[in-house]
Amino acid sequence: MAQNVPWYNIFEVIFVQYERIRNLREDSDMTQQQIADKLYISRRAYSNYETGVRGIPTEILSQIADIYGTSVDYLIGRTNTKKPYPKK
Repeated sequence: MAQNVPWYNIFEVIFVQYERIRNLREDSDMTQQQIADKLYISRRAYSNYETGVRGIPTEILSQIADIYGTSVDYLIGRTNTKKPYPKK
């Protein structure tokens, strides 16, 4: 059965995702171009992800989490713990 989630909660989670990847990049003193190069995408594509113009594909989101040593759950706002999950 689907949960009834108020529309503002959905947008809040999406906003946190974009804000967190920008904050992590800035805290690492990296440019959008440097992150884009690590992801093998254009700076414009990365900028569109960071600003929320385009959704972030799961594969890219996972790679971003790896770059910053955190979890996808942290990036999307499901947890406030930056520490990644243990590897299996």
